[in-house]
Amino acid sequence: MNAPHGSTRVFARGSWTEASRIAAVLREETVGGVLLLVGTVIALVWANSPWSAAYEALRDTRMGPASLHLDLTLGTWAADGLLAVFFFVAGLELKREFVAGDLRDPRRAVLPVAAAVGGMAVPALVYVLVNLGGDGALSGWAIPTATDIAFALAVLAVISTHLPSALRTFLLTLAVVDDLLAITIIALFYTSSLAAGWLALALVPLAVFGFLVQKRVRSWWLLLPLALLTWVLVHESGVHATVAGVLLAFTVPVVRSEAAGGPDAGPGLAEHLEHRFRPLSAGIAVPVFAFFAAGVTVGGFSGLVESLGDRVALGIVAGLVVGKVAGIVAATWLVTRFTRAEFADELGWPDLVGMALLGGIGFTVSLLIGELAFGVGSERDDHVKVGVLVGTVVSALLATIVLRLRNRRYRRIEALEAVDADEDGIPDVYQRGPDTPGAPGLPRRSADG
Repeated sequence: MNAPHGSTRVFARGSWTEASRIAAVLREETVGGVLLLVGTVIALVWANSPWSAAYEALRDTRMGPASLHLDLTLGTWAADGLLAVFFFVAGLELKREFVAGDLRDPRRAVLPVAAAVGGMAVPALVYVLVNLGGDGALSGWAIPTATDIAFALAVLAVISTHLPSALRTFLLTLAVVDDLLAITIIALFYTSSLAAGWLALALVPLAVFGFLVQKRVRSWWLLLPLALLTWVLVHESGVHATVAGVLLAFTVPVVRSEAAGGPDAGPGLAEHLEHRFRPLSAGIAVPVFAFFAAGVTVGGFSGLVESLGDRVALGIVAGLVVGKVAGIVAATWLVTRFTRAEFADELGWPDLVGMALLGGIGFTVSLLIGELAFGVGSERDDHVKVGVLVGTVVSALLATIVLRLRNRRYRRIEALEAVDADEDGIPDVYQRGPDTPGAPGLPRRSADG
């Protein structure tokens, strides 16, 4: 059934241009997710081996100029430095989606944004309810709010489900909005002390960087020093240094200027930088951070049970497994209730539950917030790692069951999406209108592609 004219369509397929771009993005993130899994496994095995002291010594090795307060441990360099690259790419992706992507249409944007907000608010509430009365435990309320897109895509690669492009697009957009909300939470609630002078100084190289990219300057020897200087000054200000990555990304133009041929002349600078830095983010930054952050000495089954006895770990597991699903499904229900939206194609509420369970795979940002909330190497931080790992694994297993049960349906949709291309290289399914017999309700290709 087609949704009423002008209403929101849940899981509607986007334009051919956008679907192709997102498919390429997800391929890179899938590879990054596999590397993340490898880094995590190595860290866990090493930290629980007779050589665990060597792992801790490596993680706590300090390097950097002390005069600039940058004599940081390798673990901190991974969290503050490498994850700034991750958030830079996430910022580029988010800005592009809302400026030139399908989400520039408010009707398309409302669902993933609402789902991301619900998928963060409810897990936080679940965590708080579990930890009411705990000694200092409430500071970790934001830990179960994050979704790790790379880890989720790695799970999809392992279970080999034929997930339709509309669901993959929804998951990516949900995770990107989630990342922006997470970095906002880090900036507002996990800044223990603020040095306003340093933060004001950071605006100078940030402004110069923004001026140069607005002029379409791509010279790395100009942009990279400015980006590094911005990062250092934000770090000195007391605000978590990863915030610098998002601020830098938001200055980058998305569409080409009229002098450069306008939007129809090709991708803008944001997409160019995204292509350059996404392999670095997915292939190096996130896996290395996972290696240094995930290494927790569990202590066997008894140690696992003891860690899960801490309400911090229980709150994280409940937030990721129960809170994420409840928040995403409830937010989507509200959107459909007040916009009279209907599900597109052959998709429905079970598919949304599968996506929500994948949203419960919280890893990279969850571990980062845990370190900020309780301190690196603390007992509570170890319990956070156990809670994140257990919640992630349970969410992944449940998502696998739901999505595998729907896989036959996904195969049918994939067959329609993979029809032979016409002479323009565009699948025929994009040429048919939503009322054409056999067409799965996909939009016609617009004149500008």
